[in-house]
Amino acid sequence: MSYLKGKTVIVTGGGRAVLENGKAGSIGYGIAIAYAKEGANIVITGRNVQKLEDAREELERLYGVKVLAVQADISAGADNAAIAASVAKQAYDTFGSIDVLINNAQASASGVPLADHTTEQFDLAIYSGLYATFYYMQACYPYLVKSKGSVINFASGAGLFGNYGQCAYAAAKEGIRGLTRVAATEWSKDGINVNIICPLAWTAQLEKFQKAYPDAFEKNVHTPPMGFFGDPEEHIGRVCVQLAHPDFKYLTGETLTLEGGLGLRP
Repeated sequence: MSYLKGKTVIVTGGGRAVLENGKAGSIGYGIAIAYAKEGANIVITGRNVQKLEDAREELERLYGVKVLAVQADISAGADNAAIAASVAKQAYDTFGSIDVLINNAQASASGVPLADHTTEQFDLAIYSGLYATFYYMQACYPYLVKSKGSVINFASGAGLFGNYGQCAYAAAKEGIRGLTRVAATEWSKDGINVNIICPLAWTAQLEKFQKAYPDAFEKNVHTPPMGFFGDPEEHIGRVCVQLAHPDFKYLTGETLTLEGGLGLRP
């Protein structure tokens, strides 16, 4: 897909994570691999410097692309607007454009019932997810206007279905859904495509959870109707690649659900 050659994508939460079989073990890293395979310039952000550097080294070595790794943490008490603006400026100064913004980063204290959730735990989810999406969209907007680019945000079934023990996570993700639809309405005149994906992927965290707590895993993690979980790169990452194609402009503002990791369903 040569339309991504020389294009620049920002992926928040793009540090390296792998499964025991060596495949991508997080959605963010899976997306970065999918874009790297198409020759795009990659900008990855995250809190863990080592994971970012490991991702940069592997992506550049395996796929011959240029990668900018930027440590960034949108959190309570930080100058978050300045953090997002710095990432956007570094991306533009390094590569000359910002063509795709993918807001994937999200932290949360899952498994804590609503009645027991603390303000700090709630802030963790809201700042790392909802506020991060807001600030990065604002910071990247001027550059996306120039490139007629794309924004891809991430929500979750936790918000759609009200998963137990995920009140802050669900609130953040539903806020991101609303923000995405507003942006799609307001930014369509600028030629910016804005969409949101609700994925379910097999990740390194799930893999560790299954091994450490097999009984809890069996009770709380349900296999999708297709019979397997989505692959972070092959399924979710490839959808993100597709959504950066000009032919997908007509989907702006849609919520795309990945059922079992396969297919686009508005």
